[in-house]
Amino acid sequence: MSDFIGHECGIALVRLRKPLSYYIERYGTPTYGINKLYILMEKQHNRGQDGAGVASVVINPKAGYPYMSRLRSVAQMPIMDIFKKIGKKYRKAQKQNPEKYQNAKWLQQHIPFSGELLLGHLRYGTYGGGSIENCHPMKRTSNWRSRNLMVAGNFNMTNVEKLFDKLVALGQHPKAMSDTITVMEKIGHFLDDENQRIFDIYNQQGYTNQEITELIENELDIQRILQRSCKDFDGGYAMAGIIGNGGAFVARDPAGIRPAYYYADDEVVVVASEKPAIKTAFGIDYNQIKEIDAGSALIINKAGDYSILPFTEKLEKKSCSFERIYFSRGSDPEIYHERKTLGKLLRTQVLEAVNYDLDNTVFSYIPNTAESAFLGLIESLENYLAEKRIEALDWQLKNNDYQKILSFRPRVEKLVIKDAKLRTFITDDSHRNDMVANVYDTTYEVIKKRVDNIVVIDDSIVRGTTLERSIISLLERLEPKSIVIVSSAPQIRYPDCYGIDMSRMYEFVAFRALLGLLKDTQQMYLLEETYHKCVDSLQLELHKIPNHVQELYSLFTYEQISNKVAEIVKPSYVKAEVKVVFQTIDNLHTACPHHKGDWYFSGNYPTIGGNRVVNKAFINFMEGRKERSY
Repeated sequence: MSDFIGHECGIALVRLRKPLSYYIERYGTPTYGINKLYILMEKQHNRGQDGAGVASVVINPKAGYPYMSRLRSVAQMPIMDIFKKIGKKYRKAQKQNPEKYQNAKWLQQHIPFSGELLLGHLRYGTYGGGSIENCHPMKRTSNWRSRNLMVAGNFNMTNVEKLFDKLVALGQHPKAMSDTITVMEKIGHFLDDENQRIFDIYNQQGYTNQEITELIENELDIQRILQRSCKDFDGGYAMAGIIGNGGAFVARDPAGIRPAYYYADDEVVVVASEKPAIKTAFGIDYNQIKEIDAGSALIINKAGDYSILPFTEKLEKKSCSFERIYFSRGSDPEIYHERKTLGKLLRTQVLEAVNYDLDNTVFSYIPNTAESAFLGLIESLENYLAEKRIEALDWQLKNNDYQKILSFRPRVEKLVIKDAKLRTFITDDSHRNDMVANVYDTTYEVIKKRVDNIVVIDDSIVRGTTLERSIISLLERLEPKSIVIVSSAPQIRYPDCYGIDMSRMYEFVAFRALLGLLKDTQQMYLLEETYHKCVDSLQLELHKIPNHVQELYSLFTYEQISNKVAEIVKPSYVKAEVKVVFQTIDNLHTACPHHKGDWYFSGNYPTIGGNRVVNKAFINFMEGRKERSY
């Protein structure tokens, strides 16, 4: 992606289903579990570079010894920072107590992160500062094991204020109005309530408190806790929690917006946000990795038994398509195929943009996440040429004409080169533009001046800033006849409120194109009308709120928006004709049939809180507020 946008967070969970001594004997190391967690996190490092965190729980610990560990980091390389510190503790123990290093009982009493239950989190912050206090897992402590809770997740809620007010009504005093704190305290409340319910049952039967504690830990009903605590959550989430007794859960939102996958065998239960991480860590086939159902949770009890259980009513599945286009690693075979298909489906639009003049067209891509779509586009163009060769066999052509047709191939060059040392997201918004102009470089002397067309494919276009300030200017130096920028994703028109850092509407180049068209057609007065509709809508019940911004976009065709985007991103000094081609939403669904979450493209939000968010974002734009709308 040429424009940087915030990523999705990532989660990783490992539950060793046998005692630690088993892994020491079989694998020759007490670090089997923590090593697997490290691989799961490192293979998902693309999902979080703002911070990371790790937590561990020892199951059936001896009283008087710590049994829960947590370490978080906001260092420049947070995963490495955390696991270096953990590794240092193990190496020190091995050096100072070599005779005890292979003793599971001694390790779990003296060495942090030697538990059978491990949780990891990678953070890309969409809200809150960069301090360590904003890193997951978040912790809720108690002197009773079964009341301790640590939560980590990939999520955003659209109704945080409502959830916060409910906590206050319960008598709590939350320390912050944030998604994570609110969610953790809500689950924690019903975890306490479940503990009390079981305690009351056995207390009336005359059991001692110590006996009841053991019964609670074995009988804790995590499904019931989630059913009660999550029933009014509105958002996208893959939420992991570990409890001090050794229980754990990973709950997925009812529309399946955020991803969560798992693998289980006799030794482990594992969860991650991406399948390739699990495959790499455990060397298994992709067909052994399963998806956690929308509206369901993978629940692990103290004994290590697991099940997939519903905790809320399902909605129509709307898995995030941006995961397939950009966020998730392309080494997943399904994602790789989908990205190639996105490129293939752009063939007709691209051919029309260059007037079918393949003799004088050079194809390239903006590294490196667009490479798969680029390969798909070129493969589709090869097929197009093959079709033309077959047609040519029926023509009366000279031998040299046949030779030209049979030998012709699309012209492919690497024109745009990204300098990995210059990253625009390390600076603030006010200075990002200065950095953007220097992020890319180009390859010279491969273009016929003012004769060739250049087609460059990107996986998505968000702000258009990089196109305007860097890429198009660089390509103009090659003096092409025309520059065609192709997005394998549709036009990003609406804010996301389920995890991606895309909340300020004016930053979208498609929205700026809409404003330009309203001005061109003397319909700017509609902005004020839409503003008042949006303000009035905030008084309605959530399920009755329409998306009023869709009404503005409906005034213009898809092509009109694309053409206006081309005007916006073309610098005044560029002589080449500039065109911008966007993927269609229909083709997106064809390429990614099982991931039809497209609200940032279509405005069709999968939960009832979405329309309120988009209307609030429009209000913020009209009032000049630069804050997020959820």
